[in-house]
Amino acid sequence: MRPYLPLKALRAFEASARHLSFTRAAEELHVTQAAVSHQVKLLETLLKVPLFKRLPRGLMLTQEGELLLPVLKSSFDQIAHTLERVGESSYREVLNVGVVGTFAVGWLLPRLGDFQRQYPYVDLRLSTHNNRADIAGEGLDFAIRFGTGAWHGTAAQPLLPASLSVMCIPDIAARLNTPADVLGETWLRSYRADEWTEWLLAAGLPRSFPMTNSIVFDSSIAMVEAALQGAGVALAPPLMFPRQLNSGALIQPFDTAVSLGGYWLTRLQTRPETHAMASFREWLLTAINA
Repeated sequence: MRPYLPLKALRAFEASARHLSFTRAAEELHVTQAAVSHQVKLLETLLKVPLFKRLPRGLMLTQEGELLLPVLKSSFDQIAHTLERVGESSYREVLNVGVVGTFAVGWLLPRLGDFQRQYPYVDLRLSTHNNRADIAGEGLDFAIRFGTGAWHGTAAQPLLPASLSVMCIPDIAARLNTPADVLGETWLRSYRADEWTEWLLAAGLPRSFPMTNSIVFDSSIAMVEAALQGAGVALAPPLMFPRQLNSGALIQPFDTAVSLGGYWLTRLQTRPETHAMASFREWLLTAINA
């Protein structure tokens, strides 16, 4: 509960204290000098202390007045600034989101226009990462990453599954008649060496099979770009590369897919959800489920 706030008297004192003059304060507030002097006297009576020493040629703040002035000036400045922003419909809330690059390019970026139209007050700031995000250290509100949802100290909400399948250019796809044929190609893979093993097992190959040459990438975007250049066969989530597949630049030669994780929206468990965070989360889930 706030105590009674004599706003007229506080405003009269703050203006008088800045100018050290009742007359100049009256000009600023568009009232009479007597009205300003009366309001200041009311405040002094309420506080039971003098706020000014009345001098022949102006005013001088007492110790109590010097204590009160900076607090009131800062408060009135903040109120004025906020009213200006609200009145101009220009209030914006910053939202910092770190996004694994594959999800950013393959899903989020094509839909950002819709988010901006629905939530113009959110100043969205995106940074991409290669699935390693330090939410606290980077000052992120959210981090979208790939995995199983188990990150220490974070609240994680599932977004999209991300099954992995083989993708390659048509020239390479033409010589892949069975899943075993990928053993003769260069594998493009992530730092997780088990992904290709799991895919080959899902495709029905025996547990022991000859290893092939491979190139390791820290980003599925770079991996798929290498596949587009004919460097080998990529194991990546087709859901994130619809343009390349729909155009025919890449081919998914086999239906076999393996799920080793999905995309998650994560935040620190200790981070209270702001209005902008709630707006982004609700929009994200609605767009995914549309």
